[in-house]
Amino acid sequence: METTIIGIDIAASVFQLHAQDRSGEVLWRKRLRREELGAFLAKQAPALIGMEACGSAHHWGRVLGGLGHEVRLMHAKYVKAYVKRGRSDLRDAEAICEAVQRPDMRFVPIKSVEQQTARALEHARDLLMKQHTQLTDATRGLLAELGIVASPGLRGFKTLVGKIDAGDSAIPGALLSCVKPLVEQWRALHASIDALEARIVAQANSDERMRRLQTIPSVGPIIAHALVSAIGDPRRCANARDCAAWVGLTPLTNNSAEKTRIGHISRQGDHSLRRLLVLGAANLARRAKAKPNPAKPNQANAWLHGIIARRPFKVATVAQAAKTARIAWALLCSGETYRAMAPAA
Repeated sequence: METTIIGIDIAASVFQLHAQDRSGEVLWRKRLRREELGAFLAKQAPALIGMEACGSAHHWGRVLGGLGHEVRLMHAKYVKAYVKRGRSDLRDAEAICEAVQRPDMRFVPIKSVEQQTARALEHARDLLMKQHTQLTDATRGLLAELGIVASPGLRGFKTLVGKIDAGDSAIPGALLSCVKPLVEQWRALHASIDALEARIVAQANSDERMRRLQTIPSVGPIIAHALVSAIGDPRRCANARDCAAWVGLTPLTNNSAEKTRIGHISRQGDHSLRRLLVLGAANLARRAKAKPNPAKPNQANAWLHGIIARRPFKVATVAQAAKTARIAWALLCSGETYRAMAPAA
């Protein structure tokens, strides 16, 4: 029996399905509500199902895979080329059905529940940190309008918090009633962030792969946790450069005839993981620039010192982040720990 190909356009509550055979002949089309999808596909013969890798796609990939279907997820950008003019849910489902059959299509691995839970910890922490910064900036801004300022950073902000708690006479009562709720929320967010970080650090210290990644300079528990939970199976990347490209830390190229132009880094892939890698690399590069000591293996090596000496600091930072991603892939594949290069004699 010939395999049926089903394209599913996922939505919040109503899903559009388009089924055809290998020759392209339409077999059926269905529009189902969310609660009807599982029951309907449970009655169908095992089929090849394509979906865009969007919200809840990994959940449905696990559910439909458990029903005996082969589920493949694709980036929405790669599906767009197959959409006919005049977008609709049905045409999107047709395009998905066409794209999933392409032999050169790139598919997104379906994440496990554990992977998504680990990533949820990191995303929740990121959101709370953004809100934490917003409250800090808002409080500083309101007080600065009356000439009440403090030095940058957490220490300076705590000075302002002390004045607010003490009801400083320089702060009018009407303004004090505005900033006190902001400070209370700031404290609550601070406690929540600390609790989430403690959970992430505990998981990173208990996982053998994450402990090995922490031997890399610029990689701490949070970056190690993000690397393992985001990459999953490292062997889905053919080599270390593919891993760095997946994170978005390799340059774009423009090839025409015999000319090749190298552009800026692609910034594709997981933006939160890329940001963490760049932040870790920036910290390492700042230490290398302030206290150059290539002889210490736990600090920056001679390679980073050379990059900093001949290229702009931000370029050196991104280069180090890309190198960290490659090293992390190698350690995850090999099961080894990081070995620092010995300084040149």
